[in-house]
Amino acid sequence: MSLFLQADSLAIANEVLTDDQPVEKTLSIWELLTSGGIGGQAIILVLFILLFLALFLYFERLMAINKASKIDANFMNNIKMNIMSGKIDSAKMLCAQTNSPVARLIEKGISRIGKPLEDINTAIENAGNLELYKLEKNTSMLATISGAGPMIGFLGTVLGMILAFHKMASGGGQIEVGALAEGIYTAMTTTVVGLIVGIIAYMGYNHLVVKTNKVVNQMEANAVEFLDLLNEPV
Repeated sequence: MSLFLQADSLAIANEVLTDDQPVEKTLSIWELLTSGGIGGQAIILVLFILLFLALFLYFERLMAINKASKIDANFMNNIKMNIMSGKIDSAKMLCAQTNSPVARLIEKGISRIGKPLEDINTAIENAGNLELYKLEKNTSMLATISGAGPMIGFLGTVLGMILAFHKMASGGGQIEVGALAEGIYTAMTTTVVGLIVGIIAYMGYNHLVVKTNKVVNQMEANAVEFLDLLNEPV
């Protein structure tokens, strides 16, 4: 009989201990992002808009640069054959049918054939600057977002800390940690989201710079090959 009483008392003690233990509360990502009050939510919204804009600019420029880098491997050989055969119009037509920065540079040079080599070189350089401007269009906005994202996130951090200290000051010496949750959530979530936006924009910008430099090197190599063709003895 005493054994049953001891078992019952142990079960009751375990139930009491279980009831006294705090239940761990988990937060979803959405609850975490929206727990910072109106100020925190406004900053999070701005950061998500910047993130969407950064991704749109990155993929739009990436497709444009990839398209600009594609050129027929036999393009320069065909240009050389037409020029050496005196078929200048055929060479121009070939350039017009090829939609790439290299073709537009070569077309500009072909249109100056018969003039001094220095004038041809200048025309090609000017055309190259225009093509480079087209390739780098809107990429500077990615660099701006990569710097503005973390700064806006830090702004949310400051606002969250101000809110938390205001709660402490207005609550006197009896403030609870739960009352500071809104300010702390604002400070932490805006910082994290701001850094994520900055990192994505920064990596996207640098990747586009590398891809653009490859296209520029391709244009320079083909321009030099064209100028060398004009320098060859007849």
